[in-house]
Amino acid sequence: MSGKQRFADLGLPPVLVQALRRNGIDAPFPIQAAVIPDILAGHDVLGKAATGSGKTLAFGLPMLVRLSGAPTAPRRPRGLILAPTRELALQIERALDEPSLSVGIRIASAVGGLAIKAQEQRLGRGVDLLIATPGRLTDLIGRKAVDLSAVEIVTVDEADHMAELGFLPQLTAVLNRIPKDARKLLFSATLDEAIDALVRKYLTDPIAHSVTAAPGAGTAPNSGSTAANPAVAGAKSRATAANPAAAAAVADHSATSPGTTADSAAETDADGTTSVMGAANAEAGSALPDIEHYALHVRRADKRVVVTDIAARAGRTLLFVRTQHGADKLARRLREVGVRAAALHGGKAQNHRTRTLAAFADGTWPVLVATDIAARGIHIDDVSLVVHVDPPADPKDYLHRTGRTGRAGATGTVVTVVTPDEKDEALDLARRAGVSLTDVDIRLGDRRLTEITGARRPSGRPLAAPTGAPAAAPEPVEEKRPRHRIDPRTGGRAHTKKRKPKGKTAR
Repeated sequence: MSGKQRFADLGLPPVLVQALRRNGIDAPFPIQAAVIPDILAGHDVLGKAATGSGKTLAFGLPMLVRLSGAPTAPRRPRGLILAPTRELALQIERALDEPSLSVGIRIASAVGGLAIKAQEQRLGRGVDLLIATPGRLTDLIGRKAVDLSAVEIVTVDEADHMAELGFLPQLTAVLNRIPKDARKLLFSATLDEAIDALVRKYLTDPIAHSVTAAPGAGTAPNSGSTAANPAVAGAKSRATAANPAAAAAVADHSATSPGTTADSAAETDADGTTSVMGAANAEAGSALPDIEHYALHVRRADKRVVVTDIAARAGRTLLFVRTQHGADKLARRLREVGVRAAALHGGKAQNHRTRTLAAFADGTWPVLVATDIAARGIHIDDVSLVVHVDPPADPKDYLHRTGRTGRAGATGTVVTVVTPDEKDEALDLARRAGVSLTDVDIRLGDRRLTEITGARRPSGRPLAAPTGAPAAAPEPVEEKRPRHRIDPRTGGRAHTKKRKPKGKTAR
């Protein structure tokens, strides 16, 4: 991306450019340079970009511009952003807060876990751009607190994750309430056939952009589509010709993941049509620039100590596990040896999750143990290390976990702690994710562990749980023997004859 390119070159108004500059944002990232002009021009857009590449501002800024200058109406938002998790929705709201003020746009969020009455009241006062999770939006529609008939532009963020979480019925029900002529944008770090039906049903001649290079990594992959999808390819060629700035910022190329060609990556459905997602992914590739990937092979008996030493490192660290119980258990064990660790998962109350994320962001609790809910919900810079304590379930989970580091042009390290019984699974997962792992055999006290992760011995001084965290479950207490014999047939008290005292004779 040329250093001379500015947000003003993309068609954003000066007042919005100044608001960005006040926050230290001077130049657009590749995905922003690629999609902002097309959204401002009124096209439907399909965006694929690595996490941390600036997708929120890529769709959020042009939405604010398109919505500005019109009156606000109670319960009738004109813009809508749908996100799969509460954390992501709230972070989108924070990212757009100051830009929205600069152009006079009222924004608000509606997510589960928070008081629905307060959200109803906020909508009643008028909101121009609503950021919502599908479940809570469905509830608000049912309570007649919101009417989507005035929506002019809608973004579905992390569209594939919505499909994975089972939100498609709610998502389609929401989209069916939006006017057909509204502009529709779909964004995610991975786009695949899971949302092909959404693209075909709701998007009109979408322009597909795929950018996988991290900001500042040099040339970025092609924004556009393959000839396998003539409608999209034609739309993209027109937009590129009309927007030389974006064309210069995003270099065309046809790189694909190892062992995959562009032709084979574009999937063909049973009816003979080419998958829009496959065409977009064909040009994206799977490389994750500025991130180093390691598989640390350890003995099962050593895994707990190795993970503890890694967590005790300096710097913001994110540990991923598969289950909520596993997250709570590992965070508790780390605190017991002096590591400032907190747990984050879907079983926590929303206010606790918000406090935990804030403490992780400001460094109060620099180690976060999370389930995959955090893989798409955490948008925090300076996470220098991501650790797969438990291997992820599928390649997309690996990529989304990985995307928590190396954000906004920074470098990052990702390690997977692999025991002998997990070796085949880890290697297959990396292969399917298109990631090249560096295999390292680790033993306790190995200096290479410190060189790769910064591991060190913890202090050993126990720490209390984070303020506001739920107390740990009490240890089980052994039941006392009943004072009376229980009748096994009825469960009630058994009637027994009194025994005569030994050594005494009844008179």
